[in-house]
Amino acid sequence: MIKLSRSKIYLAIILLHAVVLIGVLGYRFLADYTWTDALYMTVITMATVGFKEVQPLDDTAKIFTVFLILASVFILGFAITVLTEYLLGRNSLQLLKKKRVKNKIKSLSNHIVVCGYGRNGMQAAERLNAYNRPFVVIEKNREVVEKYENEVWFIEGDASDDDVLKEAGIDKAQYLIAAMPDDAANLFVVLSARQLNQKLFIISRASLATSQKKLLLAGANKVIMPDKIGGDHMASLVVMPDLITFMDKLSIEGEHTTNLEEVAIEDFADQMDCNSIRDLDLRQKTGCTIIGYIAPDGDYIINPEADLELQPKSKVIVLGRPEQIKKLNEMFHID
Repeated sequence: MIKLSRSKIYLAIILLHAVVLIGVLGYRFLADYTWTDALYMTVITMATVGFKEVQPLDDTAKIFTVFLILASVFILGFAITVLTEYLLGRNSLQLLKKKRVKNKIKSLSNHIVVCGYGRNGMQAAERLNAYNRPFVVIEKNREVVEKYENEVWFIEGDASDDDVLKEAGIDKAQYLIAAMPDDAANLFVVLSARQLNQKLFIISRASLATSQKKLLLAGANKVIMPDKIGGDHMASLVVMPDLITFMDKLSIEGEHTTNLEEVAIEDFADQMDCNSIRDLDLRQKTGCTIIGYIAPDGDYIINPEADLELQPKSKVIVLGRPEQIKKLNEMFHID
């Protein structure tokens, strides 16, 4: 529909230029006007403003003027109709798109709300996409929303506004990522989000070390300082470059592939008897290796023993190549 309207707009522009050109040439050679006078007569004739002609016209020039007025009326009417149709169609399309996004967001639960689509927000969105996790982005910059609206579900507005957070489904969300560059803005978002959802797990960005404690007091579960992490990372590349490069490749390799997976024990227990890591035998079945165990109380065990007893509501961290991770997910129907 929009493409068709644009083609009509191009046609209307061509017809308008053609009428102006014909009018100028007609008055120049039929009425013997100068080029300036010919352009002036063409414009006032097309606009039907009723100004007096530059000099008296003979019968031939008068007949030409009649046809020029008729052609101008029809073409100008066509141009106005096409432009109106385009603007109304564009607005209707935008409204339909926003309504469709709102309906999709209403159907979400246990999703992630990302506040801010700057550098950090965009990186978070890319990682969430790689893991196929549903998320909504709140962004108040309209230019950013229009640029990426075909890639991400956006809620346009101020993330510290309770109504905007509710529109993003904050009451049904599982996580919130406050990724705005301003610490004060993140603080207000954390305060508002915590009041609206007490069970929400909130991760906030911070630029200043003094903001970290305030964000935690406001209700953030984790506070990340990208600048500090970046400095540590660069220093680590000097001290142990090969190890850090290897670690960088573990999380995401390429655009949509992963080498690490976090799997709940329930995903295995529903399909097989597994009392210990040895019973899972993931190395033999999928090629993946269990490198970590997370107990129900949140205790982390690195490189757990094969005889470690698996408890309900615990998790294992699995390492493998992308094709091995894919095989694991398919074998145990892990989403």
